[in-house]
Amino acid sequence: MTIASTVSDRLAEYDVAYDVLTHPHTSSSGESAQASHIPGNRLAKSVILEDDQGYVMVVVPSSQRVDLGELHRQLNRNLGLANEGELGQLFRDCEIGALPAIGTAYGIETIIDDTLAEQPDIYFEAGDHEQLIHVSAEAFEALLGDSIRHGRFSH
Repeated sequence: MTIASTVSDRLAEYDVAYDVLTHPHTSSSGESAQASHIPGNRLAKSVILEDDQGYVMVVVPSSQRVDLGELHRQLNRNLGLANEGELGQLFRDCEIGALPAIGTAYGIETIIDDTLAEQPDIYFEAGDHEQLIHVSAEAFEALLGDSIRHGRFSH
């Protein structure tokens, strides 16, 4: 598979410099980091949560886990994991489990963990299980747009 069309369009729209890293097929972000020989704290992992207000993409380093309790406190929302069927509808141009960490490109509210935002450069899934996009931290923030939120909600 190639880069998801939504990701490709977003990269072109914001005219950011990026690299594509190809790696053997993996089934998790941790495996992708290992297969690509990159630090897990620089690979953005996206987790899709939902409640009656809609979907939220939570972006954390692949080496971390989302602290749902802390996220609930910060957002004042009772979010739960979205199911795979819903993800297929939201990310039609992506393989399940390889969701690009630029939720705003898909019209999804996005919140990024500060531990990831503090990295000098960031990698994220291209929409399949064999490619990562590599951008500077500044380019990643630009791709997300002005409406993203930040917080500390991973461990």
